[in-house]
Amino acid sequence: MSFIMRQAKPDEAGLVLDFIKKLAVYEKCADDVVADEATIHHSLFVERSAEVVFAEEDGIVIGFALFFHNFSTFVGRKGLYLEDLFILPEKRGKGYGKALLKYLAKIAVERNCGRMEWICLDWNKSALKVYRSIGAIPMDEWTVQRLDEKALKQFAEE
Repeated sequence: MSFIMRQAKPDEAGLVLDFIKKLAVYEKCADDVVADEATIHHSLFVERSAEVVFAEEDGIVIGFALFFHNFSTFVGRKGLYLEDLFILPEKRGKGYGKALLKYLAKIAVERNCGRMEWICLDWNKSALKVYRSIGAIPMDEWTVQRLDEKALKQFAEE
């Protein structure tokens, strides 16, 4: 059995979208996915707004991670922000998610990032267990705030 991690290629926007949809089903928000293959291709491979790493077992993609850089004013450097990480259900529990996290940590170190951050649903106990095992700490006093597209446009036009 061979296991590798690699950057997604421009002709794999559809595969990226497929994994995004699988993640949305897992997170119980499948109806929230409005992206299409063209949008994903443009965002990832034209604008380069984010990057995707695929995990492959014996030449078959079994997981993905989508990330981008943010910036910490406190640290004074960029950080690596993990937006999504998903491993196919039948491949979980074999260390692939942890391996993807380690791969991203190495990218963050190589790129001189000051930190790596992500959010996790509070009911995802298996993921939280992995995160604690690698030394991640919860930011309990911080809450995520969001303006969705409709609210964003409405607020911008006020």
